[in-house]
Amino acid sequence: MATHPVDLSKWPRAAQYRLFRGYERPHYAITVRLDLTHVMARKASGLSPYHACLFAIGAGIHAVPELCMRFRGETVVRHDRVSLSMPVPRADGGFNFGYVPFDTDFARFDKIAAQRIAQARAATDLNPIDDSIGDAVVFASCLPWLDFTALDNALPNAEDCIPRVSWGKIVPEQGGFRAAMTIQVHHALADGAHLGVFFETVQETLGAL
Repeated sequence: MATHPVDLSKWPRAAQYRLFRGYERPHYAITVRLDLTHVMARKASGLSPYHACLFAIGAGIHAVPELCMRFRGETVVRHDRVSLSMPVPRADGGFNFGYVPFDTDFARFDKIAAQRIAQARAATDLNPIDDSIGDAVVFASCLPWLDFTALDNALPNAEDCIPRVSWGKIVPEQGGFRAAMTIQVHHALADGAHLGVFFETVQETLGAL
């Protein structure tokens, strides 16, 4: 995974970056309802809705360069590829963190996701940070018990700029199936227009699997 410095003198968002970087509460979240009718129709043929959502999230993140940007002191870098980190439930009711590298080919992604999730479930430590990837990651979590309308995440401090994406219970709606999805980001790096592209890509990816 390569990391590239962002030239703030040429970045169109440099003024917004400097403004929101100084905020005490710079994060915001947007929730939308996604159509998962196609995904649920393919479930009988072996498609995992969970893996499908993880893959679509990865596609959406990589469609927006700003969602792959991270702080480096007072500067910004962009990762050309990020991994997905998600809580994996254990049999005792707890969870460990798993890490899945994103691959644009769903068959390859599906295979490695199954392997990494199984490894995380069998692990004996929480593994909240994978030092091999650092902040080249996006946190993704599923709340299959809740058809929520909004969501907020625990954040360590105002400098945390790793996007968080969560999705909820898949429910029958409007003759098909829908689920809520929330993305929470640092406003110094991403605006509403960027999140519009993210959600559009997620929806298109879910419909194309």
